[in-house]
Amino acid sequence: MNIAILIPAAGASSRMGGRDKLLEEVGGVPVLRRLVDLCLPHGSVHVTLPAPDHPRAAILPDAARIVTVPDWRAGMSASLRAGAAALPPDLDIMVLPADMPEITGDDIARMIAARAGAPEALIWQATGDDGTPGHPVLFDKSLRGSFAALSGDEGARAIVTAHRGRRHLVPLPGQRARIDLDTPEDWAAWRSRG
Repeated sequence: MNIAILIPAAGASSRMGGRDKLLEEVGGVPVLRRLVDLCLPHGSVHVTLPAPDHPRAAILPDAARIVTVPDWRAGMSASLRAGAAALPPDLDIMVLPADMPEITGDDIARMIAARAGAPEALIWQATGDDGTPGHPVLFDKSLRGSFAALSGDEGARAIVTAHRGRRHLVPLPGQRARIDLDTPEDWAAWRSRG
């Protein structure tokens, strides 16, 4: 496969009041492990962590590759810089945040199919069914160098903005491309719906 899937998971869960949002369970499985398992059939999976012995590492399958991010406190950009630098250079990069509990394996497959169906694009971005941009986002391998220049906690927004004219939007059902859970209240509200 020509896709590397990068799951940034080096954040501190600072809004969770001492709990780790990436170890919160979805269907009896930590949300981080669930996403990794969904991604593995579609490409190599690389997970950023603050250190190789971080508690999140213990729930990852052997097939997942851990990328350590010594400067993880610098925000999401640190994960993306380290992750992109660690990937084989000939692969496109799909970025999928680790706190998205509704993403499915079919969604990952749909993103890969969109890449093949719109080869003139450089970025393929999932949206909600109302067209609001979300995740995952797939980046053509030619954009690899752009990741090294990212800074702050805005993820890859600068890359998406710079290449907006060559972005292809990929609608996913409902709002699952937009739902991420950052606080205990977010998790409680999400669980109460189901």
